[in-house]
Amino acid sequence: MKKIIAAIMTLAALVSCSSNQKSKTLVLYYSQSGTTKTVAEAIASKLGADIEAFDIETPYDGTYDETIQRCLAEMSESAEIPALKSLKSDISKYDTIFLGYPVWFGTFARPVLSLAKKVSFEGKTVIPFCTFGSGGLEASTRDLKAAFPKANILKGFGIRSARISSAETEVRQFLAEQGFTDDIMEVMHEFSEMEALSEEALAIFNEACGSYPMPIGTPLSVCSRSRAGGVEYLYNVESQNSEGSPVLAQVYVLAREGAAPEFTRVVR
Repeated sequence: MKKIIAAIMTLAALVSCSSNQKSKTLVLYYSQSGTTKTVAEAIASKLGADIEAFDIETPYDGTYDETIQRCLAEMSESAEIPALKSLKSDISKYDTIFLGYPVWFGTFARPVLSLAKKVSFEGKTVIPFCTFGSGGLEASTRDLKAAFPKANILKGFGIRSARISSAETEVRQFLAEQGFTDDIMEVMHEFSEMEALSEEALAIFNEACGSYPMPIGTPLSVCSRSRAGGVEYLYNVESQNSEGSPVLAQVYVLAREGAAPEFTRVVR
């Protein structure tokens, strides 16, 4: 009987330890429209992590134009950062935090500033993830490092809102590539050398990006790599930054067999 009781106690301890291990990862996100929520839930489900949405006391619940005008007013130097609603999660219990947000004005959505003002991520490993119209992962990651200077900000994940149906597959790919899971996913090859733009490559760019409502820029050169069921193209593009100054941008296009080419992101 003593041996049976001891075995039960050992099993209970192992279950408790496993539960504690899982609870050390938190998916913390802000989502205005529900698009970023989709990515957050895919990450939490795959990792078995805890998950929580955060918001500000006076939410951005107006129309698109009203949100734009409010953000512009709040971006002035004299404006106060909106107050954050209290979190349910105890951040001190987590080692790793996946931090999610939509990209607004080329960087993380304003509520992330509210989070940074109230919550310390000192000593935490933070993995950004975001949704966007065209891009913004790289710029928002740089800004996160300034907003959370005592956190260890790692490489993040981003996806266009127009491609949210691909989120689950691309989240699995990202988590495997970064060592968070043992999934066997697609092996990513290196891109070829940049070369002059051919008529075929230009046609693929125009088909993928032609319907995007904002100017993306003029393609100058291209390289490519094979992908499962198709080819991924990387274009050097003459573009403009948010201040209207000329910049060299990179535009990614995924062309799979039997499907129209997809504009996946731009890096400015």
